[in-house]
Amino acid sequence: MIKPTIAELTKEEMNRYELVIAIAKSARRVTDEYVEQRERADRMIANRETDKPLTALIGKEYRDEKAVKTAINRFHDGRYEVIPAEECEAKEEE
Repeated sequence: MIKPTIAELTKEEMNRYELVIAIAKSARRVTDEYVEQRERADRMIANRETDKPLTALIGKEYRDEKAVKTAINRFHDGRYEVIPAEECEAKEEE
C-alpha cells in the first residue's frame, strides 16, 4: 500500500483533483530546486572550489527521491499546503 494515503493527504478538505494539481505544481518546484543545486554544484566543480563529488553537493532529498514523492512527503509533513482559490482571490482584492 502506498503511504501516505489519499485520505491522509486530502484530510477530507479537498477533492482528489485539487490534490493532484497541488502535488504536480509542488513536484515542479522540487525539480527546479534540484536544477539550482545541480547548477551550483557544477559551477563549484568547474571552478575547482571543492574536491567533493557531485553527489555530496546535492541534497539527499533531491538526489535520492523522485520529485513527486518528495512533494507528497512535503504535503504530508505540512511543509506545503493548498490554499483554496476563494482565499487567494480574497487576498488579492484586499
